[in-house]
Amino acid sequence: MTKAGVIGRREAGLLAMGAALGLPRAGRAQAAWPDRPVRLIVPFGAGGAADTLSRTIANAFPPHAGGQTLVVENRGGAGGTIAGAAVAQARPDGTMLMMADLSANAIARELQPSTPYDPATAFTPICHLVNLPLALVVPASLPVNDVAGFVALARQRGDMPYAHPGIGYIGHLAQEFMNRELGLKMTPVPYRSGAEVARSIIAAETQSTFMTVSTSLPFIREGKVKALAVTSRAPVAQVPGVPPLAATLPGFEAMVWHGILGPAGLPAEIVAAANRVFNAVAAEPAVREAVQTRQAGEVVGGTPEQFGAFIQAESARWTPLIRALGLRAE
Repeated sequence: MTKAGVIGRREAGLLAMGAALGLPRAGRAQAAWPDRPVRLIVPFGAGGAADTLSRTIANAFPPHAGGQTLVVENRGGAGGTIAGAAVAQARPDGTMLMMADLSANAIARELQPSTPYDPATAFTPICHLVNLPLALVVPASLPVNDVAGFVALARQRGDMPYAHPGIGYIGHLAQEFMNRELGLKMTPVPYRSGAEVARSIIAAETQSTFMTVSTSLPFIREGKVKALAVTSRAPVAQVPGVPPLAATLPGFEAMVWHGILGPAGLPAEIVAAANRVFNAVAAEPAVREAVQTRQAGEVVGGTPEQFGAFIQAESARWTPLIRALGLRAE
């Protein structure tokens, strides 16, 4: 699914779509958004993929927004629901937006019934920005070199521990989906951060994890871990020779995704203006380079309606697994 190098058909479409969205509609004045700095609330701490993406977007924002700035605010914790609650309760005037993700904006209520907002009704979709693939990573010392070998070893041992950075995060769900589909009995070991997960794999304290390709890439290149598969439907250029997990589990795909949401009730004129701006920002060469090359990801773009439908599909996709496993983040 990840594309690198020359501009592909989807990216060409993104550029054309951004241009089309920039044209005024007959009989309607263009919304004067933004007319002041905009706050972008990120549901994770500094230094992670979401924070890096947010700051890349913020750097490219002013030329497409009349010189106004996009101010990144990190509000991590509680599976992203602290940030989600702040945006859900914000005035719908376009001055506070959210860098959306699966946990806070699609499955929060399933994992945390006490979440103080309903993800299905608390937000206004604006623009789907990126998808980032994961890699199935194992310690360098584990005596396997492909998914078939890993599955055989896991079945033989019966209780191999796997690491994840929190209940309900996409890496956790991807591993549990794989376990159920392939009949593996593995023991989850939660950690407080992705950095702790990486350390556990490098030290062989745990035997597998799903982490973003961009996070795992330095460790792969240094020979500290091995990547057995990626979770996009197509190979990822940054890890040549590593097949999609879909080769073992047909149709399987699990991506870290991010986009822009506002609070519910955001006026249509602001939604349209913000969508134009973020599509234009996502089409910037510097943004594409950062996403495709440095984060091994895919620039998406599109309409608010497309992003809303995508979020609903992600909720419908992962909710049955969460319920079947009885997962709770509280």
